[in-house]
Amino acid sequence: MDMAIDAAGQDELAPGIDLAASRAFQAGLDGDDTAVPHADVAVDPRVVEREAQSYWERTHAFRAEELPSRPKYYCLSMFPYPSGKLHMGHVRNYTIGDALSRYHRMRGDNVMQPMGWDAFGLPAENAARDSKIHPAKWTYDNIATMRGELKRMGLSLDWKREIATCDPDYYKHQQRMFLDFMRAGLVQRKLGKVNWDPVDQTVLANEQVIDGRGWRTGALVEKREIPMYYLNITRYAEELLGALDSLPGWPERVRTMQANWIGRSTGVNLAF
Repeated sequence: MDMAIDAAGQDELAPGIDLAASRAFQAGLDGDDTAVPHADVAVDPRVVEREAQSYWERTHAFRAEELPSRPKYYCLSMFPYPSGKLHMGHVRNYTIGDALSRYHRMRGDNVMQPMGWDAFGLPAENAARDSKIHPAKWTYDNIATMRGELKRMGLSLDWKREIATCDPDYYKHQQRMFLDFMRAGLVQRKLGKVNWDPVDQTVLANEQVIDGRGWRTGALVEKREIPMYYLNITRYAEELLGALDSLPGWPERVRTMQANWIGRSTGVNLAF
């Protein structure tokens, strides 16, 4: 970690940071064991964390910039759904990504690790309805809470690149892409069967149905037929399947999942 903290005077410290803790923290960074306080001098880890995080924020330590001379490393973890508060699954997931980012940064790579929010869909509307709060307020209040929790974890995120999928400035690009696909004849509308969660009142992917029940509510999933838009990816099935062989670094189960999603079918076996 490449950083320095000016502990020359209290005026340079973040509010609530004591001078002894700051000097101990700086000494540890410099490798100066003689300047680290003895065991009888208490150092509160929370104080050290606040000082370090304050420094990172002041200096934009994790902001990704154009540096052509350094190798690039892009670390993107799955965006969290802004349900209100982090749980241990979030902590595990984003700690792993952060460890990778810090490792590559220490190797001299130019690292970009952004953060965003998977915030668009019926679950947010249902939760807001149950709470009697407007969906926008419910969603953005939750984002603010979870952003604060992620920051307290000390993750090396580039917050300047933060996005929320419910923001019109984000999803307008998806709408344009959809219209481009439609103009190119790659979109058709027809009836199709879906997994319907009667409690969340939303459609579930096959992976979200566990033993016939919705993964979030536990309700028995119903099969319903509704009008849907389909993208004609079957035109590119052979090309997409062939490209999977050029991804040797991907786990086999992920490649299998991708192949199943592509869904090429060359025949049917009938048993009488």
